[in-house]
Amino acid sequence: MSQVGQLVFDEYGKPFIILKDQDKKTRLTGIEALKSHIMAARAVSSTMKSSLGPKGLDKMMVSQDGDVTVTNDGATILGMMDVEHQVAKLMVELSKSQDDEIGDGTTGVVVLAGALLEEAEQLLDRGIHPIRIADGYEQAAHVAIKHLDSIADSFPVDPNNLEPLIQTAMTTLGSKIVNRCHRQMAEIAVKAVLSVADLPHKDVDFELIKVEAKVGGKLEDTQLVHGVVVDKDFSHPQMPKMVKDAKIAILTCPFEPPKPKTKHKLDVTSVEDFKAVQRFEKEKFDEMVKQVKATGANLAICQWGFDDEANHLLLQNELPAVRWVGGPEIELIAIATGGRIVPRFSELTPEKLGYAGLVRQLSFGTTKEHMLVIEQCHNSRAVTIFIRGGNKMIVEEAKRSIHDALCVIRNLVRDNRIIYGGGSPEISCSLSVNTAADKCPNLEQYAMRAFADSLEVVPMALAENAGLNSIQTLAAIRAQQLKESKPWLGIDCMNKGTNDMKEQHVVETLLAKKQQILLATQVVKMVLKIDDIRSSGEKMD
Repeated sequence: MSQVGQLVFDEYGKPFIILKDQDKKTRLTGIEALKSHIMAARAVSSTMKSSLGPKGLDKMMVSQDGDVTVTNDGATILGMMDVEHQVAKLMVELSKSQDDEIGDGTTGVVVLAGALLEEAEQLLDRGIHPIRIADGYEQAAHVAIKHLDSIADSFPVDPNNLEPLIQTAMTTLGSKIVNRCHRQMAEIAVKAVLSVADLPHKDVDFELIKVEAKVGGKLEDTQLVHGVVVDKDFSHPQMPKMVKDAKIAILTCPFEPPKPKTKHKLDVTSVEDFKAVQRFEKEKFDEMVKQVKATGANLAICQWGFDDEANHLLLQNELPAVRWVGGPEIELIAIATGGRIVPRFSELTPEKLGYAGLVRQLSFGTTKEHMLVIEQCHNSRAVTIFIRGGNKMIVEEAKRSIHDALCVIRNLVRDNRIIYGGGSPEISCSLSVNTAADKCPNLEQYAMRAFADSLEVVPMALAENAGLNSIQTLAAIRAQQLKESKPWLGIDCMNKGTNDMKEQHVVETLLAKKQQILLATQVVKMVLKIDDIRSSGEKMD
């Protein structure tokens, strides 16, 4: 008899599972244990199902500190859930691996894995051994992957024709909070990736794309800057707010007098001694500023701070400066401007300066907040996506959405094959797997049919979240795909009056869909082979 579980939430909004009469039950092993593991994984999957698709609902996650996150990104939701059961943790890891490898499809992969486990439970009740189920799933996955290759279309990644790429990015962003301006966001993501992409080698360096955000304004104010945006301003309020033809000294040494590296101490016993120290410090400051000016630099960017005296001297010498610029930011500035990071003033030479056509200070509304924009750089490949939004939650969700879109375009640069979305590939693969199951003479045919049924859970969830009659809609599209041999017919989530995903321009990358099926199958195979959970050092019963 399988256990009955209930998904409940604590006072922090974190979900956990209560097993019925769990305090009275003895340790479960074998098939009973396997069914309890399946139930835990299914509980995670059912939590995610309502977030699938363009009409999927968001989750509000509350941390122990009371911080609120509103998102429908699968990896983010699962990463913030406090999951106790070890098998449920495998589902969290599954979503994370999809996010790390592909960047998109994190909700779909968990929903598919949950459906596979649900079908496996019914096969276990019929007396089929877990290993035979796992083998059948493996065979079905190979059939599905092969079928996806056969129905995929490809288009050239052409910088002169961005429309196919934009349509793909729009499909990704359609389920996100930014969907009211998702055309603009898609264009920004495409242009950002193509700015840094090495098309001949099919490679994209994500290090050159920085995503910066500032609360205030509206989502439509989001822009792509061909350069670097730094959340800093000039060190002195009287320094110029704009520097044209900037020759930038990028320093990781502080503007301060040298300190003894040993444990010696300096005793100041008289006014003359104090004045001598003061004179020495001023001379050192003068020397540092002159060393920078001598190279022809007209802007200094420093990783460390400098005190008021150094700041005043920089102003007097008409050398604008920015201080406390973080390590990753200073590296990006060096890449963008073609400059070298200099660890000592004595090593600074004109050849090590970076160049930018314009460095300007951005001000926001009536607040005193400023940011620095470095544009028209020597290496124009480095770009920054500057996101605006009404509050912190919207800005953070927009950052996650943009990240997904960037990953999808990166995947298209790596492999330009696409399939059409709306659940159409799952329905088509389900039909293909069912056909293969009819030809399988072994017991695995039952597992293959179960795999085909599991694939249909994704389009059913899409239809359900869109407010349609899920079973009726799915049955109609299956029949239409069989009759017309059109694998691009899917769920009309947006109520546009047509099931043709080509016509609706709902596009997904082949890479992401194949990875979803492979990862879900691998994790389900792993779960089916677990019949007991023990802690290290635990005594045997």
